[in-house]
Amino acid sequence: MEKRSASTAMIVTRSAIGFVLLAAVVIALTPWSSPRSENAPGAAQETGPETGPETGPEIKIELNKLEASENACRAYLLLENRSPASFESLKLDLVLFDSEGVVAKRLAVEAAPLPKDKTSLKVFDIARMRCDAIGRVLLNRLTACDDNAGARSDCLAMISTTARGAVPFIK
Repeated sequence: MEKRSASTAMIVTRSAIGFVLLAAVVIALTPWSSPRSENAPGAAQETGPETGPETGPEIKIELNKLEASENACRAYLLLENRSPASFESLKLDLVLFDSEGVVAKRLAVEAAPLPKDKTSLKVFDIARMRCDAIGRVLLNRLTACDDNAGARSDCLAMISTTARGAVPFIK
């Protein structure tokens, strides 16, 4: 009978050790067990300039639509100014490529006035060009960028480009 008690005690001890190890693994792998876990409810959130969310480009320009017009292609640019500045001049140097990747046309478009915290629509015609002949549009550079404080040199870095249709808009 002593052999049986010793054997039972050993099984119980091994089971208890196994349970404790299993519990430790479960606790270690549970997201809410660590106060620094990003997924943890009520987890501490660090704030400050180094750890805050990325702000990204402050001016978003979307090639929203290209539309056939009489002897032209009408372009719709949606501009979102999330910067703290209002722009009095924002002149875009655009290069249009055909479907083969060859430069087809170059034009300058004044996108201002562009008030701060405002979304605006700029519509312009691309003369003597069919919309289906445009393969992509490049924001080559800015020929003017003036905000309410004067000329700026960092504007291109502040801009992101996107396209809603089939024609890519890149910078």
